[in-house]
Amino acid sequence: MTVFAGLNKKHNFVLTIRDADVVAAALRQALAEAEPEERPGLERAVALVESTAAAAETQVRARWVRSRLAAVGFRGDITSVAAVKALREAEPELSLLAAVQLQREATNHPE
Repeated sequence: MTVFAGLNKKHNFVLTIRDADVVAAALRQALAEAEPEERPGLERAVALVESTAAAAETQVRARWVRSRLAAVGFRGDITSVAAVKALREAEPELSLLAAVQLQREATNHPE
């Protein structure tokens, strides 16, 4: 889960909270107790969660920006003013400064 706090008209910081480490620990425990036929799927799940957990906060925010833009149907250039507008439509509490900062992170971390 990713939560973004502090995005409003008065605050322009973004706090990323992730619980991938909790999920990875639960999967590792399940893997330790797994029957042989369950192991391949659980091993793959552990690898996926660990690779996701290793992503930098800026990468997580960049993915979040793209998901919010997709949610409002934006398909244009992510570097455009229209992208900032669409992001603020998706998240009305974003200040202009926060939206521009998030847009830059998404631009700096292409998919």
